[in-house]
Amino acid sequence: MTTATLKGSILCYKGSNFFRQRLVLSVLSGRAVRITHIRVLDDEPGLKEFEVNLIRLLDKITNGTVIELNETGTSLYFQPGLLYGGTIEHECSVQRGIGYYLEALVMLGLFCKQPLNTTLHGVTNNNIDPSVDLIKTSMLNTLKKFILDDEGLEIKISKRGMLPLGGGEVVFKSPVRKQLRPIQLLDSGMVKRVRGIAYALRVSPAIANRMVEKAKGVLLNFLPDVYISTDQRRGKQSGRSPGYGIHLTAETTDGVIYSAEQVSNVVSNGEDPSVPEEVGAAAAQRLLYEIYLGGVTDSTCQAVAILCMALGQQDVSKFVIGPLSECAIGFLRHLKEFFGTTFKLEHFEPSKESSGTGSKKVVLTCVGIGYKNISKRTI
Repeated sequence: MTTATLKGSILCYKGSNFFRQRLVLSVLSGRAVRITHIRVLDDEPGLKEFEVNLIRLLDKITNGTVIELNETGTSLYFQPGLLYGGTIEHECSVQRGIGYYLEALVMLGLFCKQPLNTTLHGVTNNNIDPSVDLIKTSMLNTLKKFILDDEGLEIKISKRGMLPLGGGEVVFKSPVRKQLRPIQLLDSGMVKRVRGIAYALRVSPAIANRMVEKAKGVLLNFLPDVYISTDQRRGKQSGRSPGYGIHLTAETTDGVIYSAEQVSNVVSNGEDPSVPEEVGAAAAQRLLYEIYLGGVTDSTCQAVAILCMALGQQDVSKFVIGPLSECAIGFLRHLKEFFGTTFKLEHFEPSKESSGTGSKKVVLTCVGIGYKNISKRTI
């Protein structure tokens, strides 16, 4: 269930859907949430290990958070404290990728009291969550559009780690900002180049070259400027498990970045072995599909753009995106419940100058609530 009920100042939910969204918006809004009936009908009821791990991470970057969890883990009361930030180190659950946790930190980092300097350990790339590469290229590019000075906002991949054992290490640094600016972005431009990186960990280095060759073979049919590098790490920098994958980005003439990726199957989990050529071709096809969907951000980063629009200054923001993802739809509903923010959705009519090709796009319009970082000191 996604419908919230209000008891006093506490928002009450049922079920485990959009668990991370609710906790992130709870921290930003300062409103307590109570989530009940968490997987009560499953064979293993209650919160999963990775969800408890997320709660621990949010507790580390806040000060004064109150958490109450019943014995079966099917009911959670979360009263957020103040966003503090600072330097922290966290061991992420290998059930989900580091991207699962990093996406939450990207949404919260700008509003901490101290600049955030986080070191995360775990799985850097899997087929469930956005990889660290995608967040580094596409998601940070979307976030930077809403802040005037992006100095200090960076992600560094110190070690890569694949399923099932992980072993990756990522450093995320976020500056502190007073508020976000309103923006109006309606044109995505034309794709001018494609860049990428293929990585092979604890397997033959030739596998990375095979992925590159196949991905380029697909993409060179559409544009000539394609360059994909290889990342072949050794020793501790290659994590604890074998695996390989490829991450691709397409950049437009207006600075919009679309990202796509593909990771090999985990044989130790009973999955069929992957073929490097198939992995490379699948990533290239996914990138072409993201370009087809269009908009001024790719489908994975829609929620970040929606959040920044809602929290911006009390002015009108307009943003063109492709078809709304399930995550983005959930975010729109939750923003109304936590902040009272509503969006106007319209069908996008492309201008005569643009090509007008691709899928049907949506224009999101809203007036920001003027959210300010009360912890940031001003001179």
